[in-house]
Amino acid sequence: MNQTPDLAIERLMSADVGPMRELLAVFADAFDEHETYLGAVPESAYLGRLLAKPHFIALVARRGGAVIGGAVAYELEKFEQQRSEVYIYDLAVALPHRRQGVATALIEAVRRIAKEQGAYVVIIQADSGDTPAVTLYGKLGVREDVHHFDIPV
Repeated sequence: MNQTPDLAIERLMSADVGPMRELLAVFADAFDEHETYLGAVPESAYLGRLLAKPHFIALVARRGGAVIGGAVAYELEKFEQQRSEVYIYDLAVALPHRRQGVATALIEAVRRIAKEQGAYVVIIQADSGDTPAVTLYGKLGVREDVHHFDIPV
């Protein structure tokens, strides 16, 4: 997808369960949420089916073949107009590789995919205390202050 001499961005497909598992480990470390990302990793068949779905976008960033970051996004079909938006659910870069353009390259790759799939916007969230993310996303898009609520089921 995106290649520079030292950085490659790849979209994962149904056969790419191994790299998806590597990405889960990057998320676990980056967010310090090991139980969430590694405590109940789905079976390979589940991950393969998920990766095969066109509305599910999983990207990895590689340096020297190693997964050093990634993004997971969902295309959401809208009801009020015949269009869709892409929501970046998770984006992380391993600590030694931060502030080197990896996150920006991942967002740009999601943007290209969103355009190819006919989406009109890409949405991403950042916690208010996550200054590096807020600064980066502010350079790429328009900031909206919203409230997020988790409603138990």
